[in-house]
Amino acid sequence: MRRTLVISPLIAGAAAVTLAFPVPATAADTPVTVQVTSGTLDIAVPTGPVNLGTASVSGSAQTVSSQLGNVTVTDGRGGTAGWTVTANAVDFTGPQTISVSAPGSSSYDTPQASVSGTATVTPSDLEPLYPANPVQTATAVNGINSATWNPTISLTIPGNALAGTYSSTITHSVA
Repeated sequence: MRRTLVISPLIAGAAAVTLAFPVPATAADTPVTVQVTSGTLDIAVPTGPVNLGTASVSGSAQTVSSQLGNVTVTDGRGGTAGWTVTANAVDFTGPQTISVSAPGSSSYDTPQASVSGTATVTPSDLEPLYPANPVQTATAVNGINSATWNPTISLTIPGNALAGTYSSTITHSVA
């Protein structure tokens, strides 16, 4: 008895395609990496000078205050680490010295920051202006972010202060 082998045209076509495109004898994988580099953590402050106001000579203490101008932190590190801004000032000097370290002598009133990116930024008022303490703290950071605020600086001028111009420097640091 003879058997007849019938090959379907579909199977024959698939076999022809397989023979036309040979399979490699071996295969190997190549690991590939990419590095995303970190940016910087920066702070920008007003260049000044900023005038806190004018007070007349008086036998009583007087308070002057003004907004400092925009302070901006730009976090380009692209990570999840938070940051803290501290601020402080040195005593005002002029015809005499006006202290910024005595209780009630000075303050840095910190408003809520305008934030872009992902970060929870919490303000803290600073009173007095010395020593340095936090004024903004960022937590829940994820990637690039920035925060901008405009603090109000107040100074109490003691009674019987000598007439003249007084000056100080406010220092901001971010870490």
